[in-house]
Amino acid sequence: MAKKQNTSKKGKEVEKDNYAIELVTNSDQSAEAVTNCDNLKMDVAKCDLQNVNIESMIRVIRGQQVLLDFDLAFLYGVETRRLNEQVKRNLERFPGDFMFQLTKSELEVLRSQIATAKQSDNVAVNNWTSHFATSNFAKMGLRRTPYAFTRNGIGMLSSVLRSETAVGVNIRIMRAFTAIPQVLNHNAQMIQRIFNIEQHQIETDEKINIIIERIEDLSPKLLPEQIFQTGCVWDAWSYVSELVRSAKQRIVLIDNFVDDRVLNLLTKREQGVTATIHTRYDELFLTDLKKHNEQYPEIVFVQLPHRNHDRFLIIDDKAYLLGASVKDIGAGLCAVTGLAASPETILGMLK
Repeated sequence: MAKKQNTSKKGKEVEKDNYAIELVTNSDQSAEAVTNCDNLKMDVAKCDLQNVNIESMIRVIRGQQVLLDFDLAFLYGVETRRLNEQVKRNLERFPGDFMFQLTKSELEVLRSQIATAKQSDNVAVNNWTSHFATSNFAKMGLRRTPYAFTRNGIGMLSSVLRSETAVGVNIRIMRAFTAIPQVLNHNAQMIQRIFNIEQHQIETDEKINIIIERIEDLSPKLLPEQIFQTGCVWDAWSYVSELVRSAKQRIVLIDNFVDDRVLNLLTKREQGVTATIHTRYDELFLTDLKKHNEQYPEIVFVQLPHRNHDRFLIIDDKAYLLGASVKDIGAGLCAVTGLAASPETILGMLK
């Protein structure tokens, strides 16, 4: 068991051949096993490295899958500076595609990621090694810009470190690197399938839009003047129904003769649109109106002061002249004509 070091000592930094080597002697944990890991003089068996999830240590930096020097040192059971010293002595074996040093901006991103991961690890701490040892290694490793080793670089490390532990750990690391592309490939296939579905949906939507536009082209328009031949009851009723649906504020009907069919027509209006009927008194109609208003938005009844010859329909600020009562629209030759006169002019003449 490693002897505890004095936690009051500060880290020293030695710089050789453009390599920063940090001598870390800090420890914040009281538990003896954690102190051993903090001092970087670990008993690998006691840390139970078999339970460490190596795949979770693999990071993607600069588009490459890498392991950082402090994570590798933890897995190999050596100090980070010792690992880097061995690499330094064999620099010719570690070209740029085997190893590179993180920039300061990359280091800040890494610190943020590890801080977030450490918070989530606090939820489950059954795995002593993965929670305490790796987090403490990361904490100390992030005092300087670490080195990142690609798969080729890690393969070279086993020959540089020359130990049975390094060889055994490298076998596990290689298997972890092999497993990662399989996961990425599976995800890529899923993304491609989703993309194909979305493309198919877009094509389907475009075809539906073309069909809808074609239907609209062939459908009768809400023209300011519309004439209905005798017997075209459905066409006339549909036209007036569309006028009712188009209202945004108010609907006013002036008609001597109305019945429950008119009430059904006005239920097609949008929510919040007011409806008023100016008509002659009829006991049966008032009974129907009362029952209607108990269940649906209110339709206001106004008694006409005298009999009117023509019928009018007001939709918001537009007035229409109806050639027949709404309940009989289309039964005989009739027209619905948009008027230039304002609705207020017509309403004012009712008095």
